[in-house]
Amino acid sequence: MSLAAHQLARHGEQGSGRRSRLAATGVVVHRNYLTYRRVWWVFLSGFLEPALYLFSIGVGVGRLVTGFEVDGQVISYAAFVAPGMLAFAAMNGTLLDATMNFFFKLKFSKTFQQMLATPLTTRDIAVGELTWSVARGAVYSLAFLVLMLTTGLVSSWWAVLALPASVLIGIAFGAVGMAMTTYMRSFQDFEWITLLTLPMFLFSATFYPVTAYPTWLQWVVEVTPLYRGTVMVRELTTGTVSLASLVSVGYLVVLAVIGMLVVRRRLDRLLLT
Repeated sequence: MSLAAHQLARHGEQGSGRRSRLAATGVVVHRNYLTYRRVWWVFLSGFLEPALYLFSIGVGVGRLVTGFEVDGQVISYAAFVAPGMLAFAAMNGTLLDATMNFFFKLKFSKTFQQMLATPLTTRDIAVGELTWSVARGAVYSLAFLVLMLTTGLVSSWWAVLALPASVLIGIAFGAVGMAMTTYMRSFQDFEWITLLTLPMFLFSATFYPVTAYPTWLQWVVEVTPLYRGTVMVRELTTGTVSLASLVSVGYLVVLAVIGMLVVRRRLDRLLLT
């Protein structure tokens, strides 16, 4: 991590030796960029998966389904599915780095231990890794949002906030994913991540309205983070935004804060004791 130490010396050190948090985050992000720049093509998979779902299910099945009503507004089936795919792209893109790649650095390559040999702290590592993970998810989300625009699946100017909303989704999932990863003992434990994310992807009002479920099950679905993210993005792309939309925003913010608090505490325990 000589590069990290050099950059911190240039950008962050002040009289007392305290460096800028932004500079510290930049060091961690830059390290990840240097690692990935030769294998940039791996980023394509995170965009292609939701895009293929959109065309196969949203467009294909959409020929058989007339559409759904969202807050009194009837939209095509593809326009209904697309926001769910956008939220999924944000979640999936972020979790790729916030879980398995984070675990590899923590348990096998000992990357974080090397970082702590520099002026970086566990907080810098947590924030930097989350920033990189969210950036990856944001790239997928941006590409998918452009696809939605070009295919006419956006019907409101509120959609300009769909990308920031996707970033918020990524932050929430990334923070919780990193927190869960600190408890993982082997790669087999990541089956628990799949066990949680796959049902959310299938049943979080992604492909059909939550009203299709019995009332008691609707309550269960509505407290899942992907449902909150899907609803938030759908409200933005269809122009059905209301004060109730703030519920989803607040939910995801609280989830992100809790996740980061757990990550910071766990990294202190795993790396400093």
